[in-house]
Amino acid sequence: MDIYGKEITKLIDELAALPGIGRKSAQRIAFHLISAPEERVRALADAMVSAKKHVHYCRECYNLTDEELCPICSNPSRNHRVIMVVENTRDLAAYEKTGRYDGVYHVLHGAISPMLGIGPGDIKLKELMKRLEGDVDEVIIATNSSLEGETTAMYIAKLVKPTGIRVTRIASGVPVGGDLENIDEVTLLRALEGRMEL
Repeated sequence: MDIYGKEITKLIDELAALPGIGRKSAQRIAFHLISAPEERVRALADAMVSAKKHVHYCRECYNLTDEELCPICSNPSRNHRVIMVVENTRDLAAYEKTGRYDGVYHVLHGAISPMLGIGPGDIKLKELMKRLEGDVDEVIIATNSSLEGETTAMYIAKLVKPTGIRVTRIASGVPVGGDLENIDEVTLLRALEGRMEL
């Protein structure tokens, strides 16, 4: 039953189609936008249209940017000899939040998944191999520890090792605050294998 009329219902439907926004959140956002000053709503709409028009992939790492090179790749104080390979820009943002990594990145925009029909040619692997023709000391593989992420990590390692460039994989294991009894066997095994001396 339509209780708001077609304009509000359409707005709620469009907002609810966004990832991570459920129907209730979409409704709250819609009501907020309707009651906000028109210039505020127009500024939001203009920002969305402008971002869609001007944001593209960095020509070096395939991060999202509105410049030719993203701020990370154009930063001369970053270590351009160490490349961390991530599945998507959200993973890149997560590592940047730590403030502890000073190398650069390569965003694959996906992971190999034969079940979904995603092969090596569907992600940015050729572009990674092209970058490795330059002066690179290490490739850190930071794909997820899912089946697809592990498959992608093994594939990348197999491609990179013959070049003589050091290939490492991020450690994975027990999350901080996690109870051992609730953690799966693979994660526990990884935690054991990735142990460090104290």
